[in-house]
Amino acid sequence: MTSKAKLCLGEERKMKGGNKEDEMIEIIEKKNTDRMTNEMRIEFAAVSDNEAFARMAVAAFITPLNPTLEEMSDVKTAVSEAVTNAIIHGYENRGSLEDRVHMGCILRGDVLEVEIVDRGVGIADVGMAMEPLYTSRPDLERSGMGFAFMEAFMDNLEVCSDVGFGTSVKMYKKIGTSSWIASEE
Repeated sequence: MTSKAKLCLGEERKMKGGNKEDEMIEIIEKKNTDRMTNEMRIEFAAVSDNEAFARMAVAAFITPLNPTLEEMSDVKTAVSEAVTNAIIHGYENRGSLEDRVHMGCILRGDVLEVEIVDRGVGIADVGMAMEPLYTSRPDLERSGMGFAFMEAFMDNLEVCSDVGFGTSVKMYKKIGTSSWIASEE
């Protein structure tokens, strides 16, 4: 794990009290809107088919920034890994339409913030989970590289989890050198 990753275990949420399930979703809803140029939020069933949907949604969202193919691929791969982790590990691959994954994206100038939130089982030891080759599902022949890929392909990564209440994965990446929309104005 490099210095660009931040770990937390939901201590702030524990101290606040109240409905902890709703507090996980508040992470997406309470954003600092300074310099925000665009935002989107989607929610989808925690089924494997929706991993591709999340990749395409974030790709479409960052298109106005005129990303390179490498930047587009990096973002799509990181989102794919985060969504897959939510489905496979957060919801234990139950395939239930009632289990939901929340994805929020914000553009602040040329910086993308993307957050994937689940209300699944949570992660007891975030540091251990972020170690390359660690997997909580060896029975499914998982490679244990999800967090390592997210960290490698994005500029910054934050993972917050609360056992029994879910996990939030927040990633940042500077995209492109200029927006094609700005260059048209």
